[in-house]
Amino acid sequence: MKHIPRKRFGQHFLVDRRVIADILAAVAVRPGEHIAEIGPGEGALTELLMAQTNQLHVIEIDRDLAAALRKRHPPERLVVHEADALEFDFSVLPAPLRLVGNLPYNISTPLLFHLLNYAERCSDLTFMLQKEVVERMVAAPSGPAYGRLSVMLQYRYDMEMLLEVPPESFRPPPRVDSAVVRLRPLPAAQLGARDTVMLGQVVTAAFTQRRKTLRNALGRFIDENALRAIGIDAGLRPENLSVADYVAISNALSP
Repeated sequence: MKHIPRKRFGQHFLVDRRVIADILAAVAVRPGEHIAEIGPGEGALTELLMAQTNQLHVIEIDRDLAAALRKRHPPERLVVHEADALEFDFSVLPAPLRLVGNLPYNISTPLLFHLLNYAERCSDLTFMLQKEVVERMVAAPSGPAYGRLSVMLQYRYDMEMLLEVPPESFRPPPRVDSAVVRLRPLPAAQLGARDTVMLGQVVTAAFTQRRKTLRNALGRFIDENALRAIGIDAGLRPENLSVADYVAISNALSP
């Protein structure tokens, strides 16, 4: 009996074998690597990943799907963590870790921010997401898709859209197009921010009022003269600044 997708979990199961094969080829598991899959669902990708690694970890919130996976596979080969990925402590998994997943679209942005806490433990992350979200992730400054998600993820990762996936590749089909993106954590030496909490606060404040100029959007953080001192025009809008510009602002505010 097929599992009935649950709306509250944002379940859309990937069923297109060509797309599954493309994702598997993109991940290209090598012997001895530590792999974890977020949201294995019915296991379409799971079993193929298992064939390429000694032990696979999966994080699955749906207890029925988790139970079905445990029933089909021995625990020494498949470790099932029945948990909400938004609350899961990824530091319990072996590192360096490669993460793979068809992420639920209704939690994708908060989940990406949660995973930032574990970037230093990861070799790479390969995810299926709503295409619009991927476009925001990789967007360049001054474009309409460029925003808080772009800046915070580009600060920490090198990112690349790998392939686009149509709605009919899923059961049930979502109402949006999807895309697969790869995120590779940047070396710590390239990051540059003295205080990532401050960086996050500055970026959030800026894009909360993205239609305003920097002198207004960031007025409670930094004045026009201080912006000028680091080479930034206070008359620009938040979307006009590069990641490096935001790092410069946060560093000016950090002791």
